[in-house]
Amino acid sequence: MSGPMALEPGGTEQDTLALRLAGTRPIRPRRSDDSTLALRLPQHGPHDDEVNRLAADLADRIGPSVHPYEVAALLEAEGLSADVIKHRCGHPNLFSLASALYERVPRTFPEPAQSPDPWRPDHVRCLLRGVLFALPGLAYLLAAPLWHAKDHAPALIVAGIVSWAWGQALGHRAHLRMATGRREAGRTLLTGAPLGAVVATAVATPAAGGGPVTWVALAQSSYLSAAGVLLVLARERWLLAALTPLIAGAALLPWWEPGTLARAGLPLLALLATLAATARALRLVLAAPAVADGPRPRLTASLPYALFGLAAAVLVLLESRRHPYAVIVLTVSMGPAEWLLYRYRGWSLAALRTTATPAAFLLRSAGILGLCLLAYLLPLLPAAPLTGAGPAELLLLAATLWTALLLQAFGAAWPPAVICLLAAGGAGAVTLLRLPPGPAVLSPCCGAAVLCLSVCVLRLLGRPAPHM
Repeated sequence: MSGPMALEPGGTEQDTLALRLAGTRPIRPRRSDDSTLALRLPQHGPHDDEVNRLAADLADRIGPSVHPYEVAALLEAEGLSADVIKHRCGHPNLFSLASALYERVPRTFPEPAQSPDPWRPDHVRCLLRGVLFALPGLAYLLAAPLWHAKDHAPALIVAGIVSWAWGQALGHRAHLRMATGRREAGRTLLTGAPLGAVVATAVATPAAGGGPVTWVALAQSSYLSAAGVLLVLARERWLLAALTPLIAGAALLPWWEPGTLARAGLPLLALLATLAATARALRLVLAAPAVADGPRPRLTASLPYALFGLAAAVLVLLESRRHPYAVIVLTVSMGPAEWLLYRYRGWSLAALRTTATPAAFLLRSAGILGLCLLAYLLPLLPAAPLTGAGPAELLLLAATLWTALLLQAFGAAWPPAVICLLAAGGAGAVTLLRLPPGPAVLSPCCGAAVLCLSVCVLRLLGRPAPHM
């Protein structure tokens, strides 16, 4: 031979005859056939039957491909060698065969397998939490004949407001520490819960004027702190068991006069049982193995949660001054409200899979928000007349609290805190100064708060990013 040999496809070597085994039909390419000799006529194109058969075999994996290079990677993974591609399929190289297969197989993009909803709520737990929020009120029902509510209520109200604000901040900080480990969260609760009870009692002492009322404020603050610990640690059933004396005593009141000893002893027994359950829960958490302690979150990170707790307590207090039974209904509804917070997150994730543009997702988010509010407020509508409260007043207050909690669930804490503080401050100032429209100011304040909070929800949560 003289002169160079062409090494690129389409050179002079294509003019030579290639030996090939005779057969009645093209043989399906297999890895074991690489060494088979073939007789091939010059300049014949691709073997369509063989390519079609290969396309049919791999259609389910070629269909989702968005570029021939993906098909080339698939063929390479299947082990098709250069000899098989050239002699069996009649294509000069891998990429030529991949392009032919890509063109023959229609594009199909199957839906991904349905994954379980990570935000599916625990129905029993949410219902139980709503009941547990209201059950402590039975203690006041049992002890009502033992004290003068009008004289002593201010001290308990002040202690309750402080405990509510402190509990919101402590719960948030404990959940932040839970990311490091349950032991670290337990240490936070062990320190913060007793301190919160002491602070609430100290703030209420001037209004109590000393004497037995101070001890009652201490008992109330201790219970709220201990119950908050059990709720953070998901020990709702333990708390329900601890409140059994209250439930039994209140259930017998229509048929039995318990007397002074039982009226004072049953709430005290429930308090001691709650403290014992809390001590046991903390002991179990602190016995967990220690992990590398990460950076501690700043105390200011929990400040907006405390401010929201303060504002929510004031709003509920203003409602209770006129319609105390409406507050009971609102308290029990916090269980379904928590359930709907989970449902909002689950439905938002489902909306991510069914929408293709940001505008469509925003529209879908608005629909989900409206659906959740409707599902939460609709059962409260017939309950409002039974409590003597106007439907608008109760529903607007409930909507304010739920939308604020929704924003907090996504880590947007300052907007609901500021908006609820403005609403509570405005309604409280008008009520204290006895300015027009008087106590009826709660409805317009809550209405304005709901409007602002809804705008914040659509602006912050109407984007796909917070849900990913």
